[in-house]
Amino acid sequence: MLDLFTIFTKGGIVLFCFRATDHFFAPSVNNLIRNVILQERSGSKTYEQNELALQYKMDNELDIIMVVAFQKILKLSYLDKFLSDIHLAFRDRYKNEVMDGSLVSRIGSLDQDTFKKLYEGILKSAEKWGREQTKLPKQMKSFEDSMKSKKTVASMIESKSGSKPSAPSQPKKSVKIVEDESVKNGVPLSPSREDVIAENRKRLMEKMSNKKSPKETSKKEPKSPKSKGKTARVWDLSGTTKDMPSLDRSKDKPEDMQSNFTHQNDMVGTMKGVIQDLEVESEEDYDEEEESSDEESSNQESAPKKSGGMFSLFKGFVGSKSVSREDMQPALEKLRDHLIGKNVASDIAAKLCDSVALKLEGKVLGTFETVANTVKNALEQSLVQILSPKRRIDIIRDAMEAKRSHRPYVMAFCGVNGVGKSTNLAKICFWLIENNFSVLIAACDTFRAGAVEQLRTHTKHLNALHPPQRHGGRLMVNLYEKGYGKDAAGIAMEAIKHASDTGIDVVLIDTAGRMQDNEPLMRALTKLIKVNDPDLVLFVGEALVGNEAVDQLMKFNQALADYSSNENPHIIDGIVLTKFDTIDDKVGAAISMTYITGQPIVFVGTGQTYTDLKAINSKAVVAALMK
Repeated sequence: MLDLFTIFTKGGIVLFCFRATDHFFAPSVNNLIRNVILQERSGSKTYEQNELALQYKMDNELDIIMVVAFQKILKLSYLDKFLSDIHLAFRDRYKNEVMDGSLVSRIGSLDQDTFKKLYEGILKSAEKWGREQTKLPKQMKSFEDSMKSKKTVASMIESKSGSKPSAPSQPKKSVKIVEDESVKNGVPLSPSREDVIAENRKRLMEKMSNKKSPKETSKKEPKSPKSKGKTARVWDLSGTTKDMPSLDRSKDKPEDMQSNFTHQNDMVGTMKGVIQDLEVESEEDYDEEEESSDEESSNQESAPKKSGGMFSLFKGFVGSKSVSREDMQPALEKLRDHLIGKNVASDIAAKLCDSVALKLEGKVLGTFETVANTVKNALEQSLVQILSPKRRIDIIRDAMEAKRSHRPYVMAFCGVNGVGKSTNLAKICFWLIENNFSVLIAACDTFRAGAVEQLRTHTKHLNALHPPQRHGGRLMVNLYEKGYGKDAAGIAMEAIKHASDTGIDVVLIDTAGRMQDNEPLMRALTKLIKVNDPDLVLFVGEALVGNEAVDQLMKFNQALADYSSNENPHIIDGIVLTKFDTIDDKVGAAISMTYITGQPIVFVGTGQTYTDLKAINSKAVVAALMK
């Protein structure tokens, strides 16, 4: 049973709407439009919200969308058939009126009853078809098709020797006996062949007799000198014990302090205000490279002209008709392989291709438009839309608002092991103190050896960059630690209370790295977030991962939702993408992570110093992805 069926244009004008209940469906349909259609996530045709499930069908030629809503506990097998039938019926009746705009102009005078009868008839027919499909029993195998029918009475009678004869359908395999090559079926080989075999044997015996015995060769050969034993390999720049004092970095040296002071002066004051956007090779630069390569190839008269790029196969499709999925299928397959090669997760690449196909299917191309350019432009728009955040995260604005409310702004960092949580926390801390925010770092990684010492070192260096003399004797960075083996949620709670009592502006919570399948640690993380309710929960992930990014984010989000007893659990709010300087143009992890969570990439780590922190640039990332 359908609770809602509606047809509306892509401009938002409702043409027909039929409801079976008094439920208010506008929020659900609006969320479908906002979170799926506008966010280019239309690879899946079903969208679930609370107890409702919505399925939709798009007509790109008429620019309309058909949506049905039903209780998601129901499994309706006839929905695809119903949407196809009602779509064809609508096109037969109203296609011309939709194309010339007369249907929208007379929206208030539409004959709803006539189309409602048509809708109810198609729905009943589809429901009947669905019942027939479910009632069809499973076809059993007939006796003639079974193995028993191939057995005969003779095959079941045992012989005197106690063995059963084989069934006629399985003839006994004959054993071929290999005889001597000199005799074939009792007839000797021809004399010429026997002579050749004899000659070959004679040559072999002569060759074996000419070889020297091991004793003779050992007597004539000179004795080898006595081996001195295995010597150790000497590596270049390996050093000796005399070099250990110069390599000892446990204590700061005067020359190191001088070089650090010079480097610190270069960094201080470079990150005031908003973080700069990420610089990736733009599409215009890539086009210039292509043009220069084309000029070089044109100088060679004999060489045939080659058209590069991932869409070169489809330059011949010039459109003056509506595009079908069959026309786009070769391009979509090549597109999917290209995205996977750029480190996009395979499932996400398939969904993106399905979304592009659904967006373009039925669209009428202009006279000078090609399938290649149309698919490429549609994909670029989808990728930019996915990377563009649904909501803007402005940490400086939110921190100032919290400061006016006389409370600290709290950020929690989580992620798997070894992705760089502590390092990027220190980079964000440097950015905050550059903008005159005092920071308290809560050392809640009580598992990894050296985690507290690492944060203590970062705190010392950050305070050296911004000494208390510049800020009225106040330390800009403080570390709250309780050692190892303690409860991380309790340490975070005490750190927030300490920051509130001492007037510290921002609290950064460093959590222990944990795998997404480790249930005890995921429960501990959920407890920390539930008890302390930070303003921002950031997932720190590597730009090196592909399919693993999908699994990590899905399971982190799922664990934070499942292990929390709150009705609206606090899940991941944003992403910090690290090691971005190691991947060249394989930037697909950014697409995978944003597609899964729908949350923005807030920071991008691009190096090992405190200033190597950037903001995401959607167009630059898409340009690198499409190269």
